[in-house]
Amino acid sequence: MKLSDGEKLTILMLCDIYKALKIKGEFDPEFISTTIFKDHLWGFNWELSGIPFEKGDDPPEVGETCDFLDMWKFIETGYEKLTPAEKKQLAKDADPFGNHVKFPGFDGNHEPHYGIASYMIRDMQHRFEYFKGRDLNSHSSSVSSYKRMYKIFETMRAGLNMRELNLAELTTILNAQRYPG
Repeated sequence: MKLSDGEKLTILMLCDIYKALKIKGEFDPEFISTTIFKDHLWGFNWELSGIPFEKGDDPPEVGETCDFLDMWKFIETGYEKLTPAEKKQLAKDADPFGNHVKFPGFDGNHEPHYGIASYMIRDMQHRFEYFKGRDLNSHSSSVSSYKRMYKIFETMRAGLNMRELNLAELTTILNAQRYPG
């Protein structure tokens, strides 16, 4: 979606009126304002899917961010289901976080994925609620390692069918983070 500066200003003014008059309706003026201020206009297509907006391509980082968050949820939930012995083995074989497998986030200063993930988790409804309340700033570059990990995860994803990642799969994915390959 594209909005001119004038359209943005008009919409923001309408949101202010909506809030001041405490109008309860179909639209959330807070979400609309946030989406405009954060310049994530693609979010309108995602969140307001019942409106036939003009088709447009999302920035490529949006799809990547979704893929990475999906992958990390599988990694974390798979890790939670491991036995203590399996967790110990994973720590020995692949865990770069020292027996603590948790999504470290994105670099808040240099990776646009940080803002996209933050917006999806905090501002959109029912998008990656699993990560709500977390600090998403890794303070270091992460996208290149997530791309390596996702390339491997993608080959496994279709075969998961209602099951968690196992020890061997987690080991393979996490090792891709450390070892380009």
